[in-house]
Amino acid sequence: MNGQNLSLLFPILLIFVFYFLLIRPQKKREKQVNEMRSNLRVGDRVITIGGINGKIIKIKDDKITIEIGSDKTKLDMMRWAISSLEQPAKAAPEKSKKKVEDKPEVTEEETNESEEDNTSEKKDE
Repeated sequence: MNGQNLSLLFPILLIFVFYFLLIRPQKKREKQVNEMRSNLRVGDRVITIGGINGKIIKIKDDKITIEIGSDKTKLDMMRWAISSLEQPAKAAPEKSKKKVEDKPEVTEEETNESEEDNTSEKKDE
C-alpha cells in the first residue's frame, strides 16, 4: 500500500510545485501589467512591446496615440501593445559640499605669474 500511496502522491506534489513556481508568479505579473495598462494617462512615457519609446498624447477606449522622436511622429496602437512605463531618471544624490576654506585660494597675481611663466617658456623654445 505504501508504494501505491507514494506513486499517487508524487504527481499531486508535482502539480503543487508547478503551480507555486510557474503559474502563480505569471498570473501575478499579468495582473500587474493589466493594472498598469488600465492606469495609463496622457503624458505618460511608455515602451511598446516592439521597443518603441514614446509619450502618450491621446487615449480613446483601447486605442492610444503615442508621439515618438524629435520630429513628433504619431503612432496609433492598441492599449495591449504597451509593455511598460518609462521610469524617470533618479536624481543623483547630492555630494557633501566641501567648505571653500579647505581649498587654497588662488589670487590674480599668482594666475598672472603662472601665465607669464608659460609664455616665457614657449618663447625660449
